[in-house]
Amino acid sequence: MKMTIEVDCTPEEARRFMGLPDVTALNDKLVEEMGKRIEANINLLSPEEFMKNWMAFGAGAQEQFRKLMEAGMGGTPPKG
Repeated sequence: MKMTIEVDCTPEEARRFMGLPDVTALNDKLVEEMGKRIEANINLLSPEEFMKNWMAFGAGAQEQFRKLMEAGMGGTPPKG
């Protein structure tokens, strides 16, 4: 025997029915904080700033990144 039960309710009603906590206030606070951080660091998203910061690490970091990508694509562990 196969039975199908369909429940028509809002997400809020489902949350309450399952006894889950209401984290709306926490979610709102986290979204607000993320927005503040994005606005404070928006200049880091420009390609010029990104490349300037990346180049500041030097050739060693670029070489390590290249090895990491090669290992990920080839399935071999990075050396060094």
